[in-house]
Amino acid sequence: MSTVRPFEITTATRTSRAVKTAGVIFGMGAGGLIDGILFHQLLQWHHLICFSCHPGATIDDVRRNIFADGLFGVVALGLTVAGVTRLWSALRMGGAHLPGRFLPGAAAVGWGVFNLVEGVIDHHLLQIHHVHPGPGQLGWDLAFLASGALLVLGGRRLMREARLPEAVPVRT
Repeated sequence: MSTVRPFEITTATRTSRAVKTAGVIFGMGAGGLIDGILFHQLLQWHHLICFSCHPGATIDDVRRNIFADGLFGVVALGLTVAGVTRLWSALRMGGAHLPGRFLPGAAAVGWGVFNLVEGVIDHHLLQIHHVHPGPGQLGWDLAFLASGALLVLGGRRLMREARLPEAVPVRT
């Protein structure tokens, strides 16, 4: 006969929820940092708000681009730090050890959520920028959304395949 009550939260469940939350937040921040570094800085395809994405752009337009990208980077870094902080807190709780694929899966879900939310809002609804403006920009925007969906699906699969340890009830 089991001593676990139907709605009792086990150590493994509590730890997995905390690590999942931490991983998703971390993944959202890391996805934002990767987006900003890759698309805004290295490839220079777009900025958060494309003030200078037209032929008559001034140096003041470029400065506003850099400032908006900086704010974007601060938010992404804040999410990354928040995710690491929550992960640290989850690990300090002790309890169950999670399989190695669990955290990367949660981070992939977070990155995918970032791509989906940022892509739908910035690229399609507000149209403040596109992944790669110009001919074929819709294709680039849709590919960005598809990458988000694949990251969410792949991350969920990694987490689902990670077997949690046997349930051990937590005494509260």
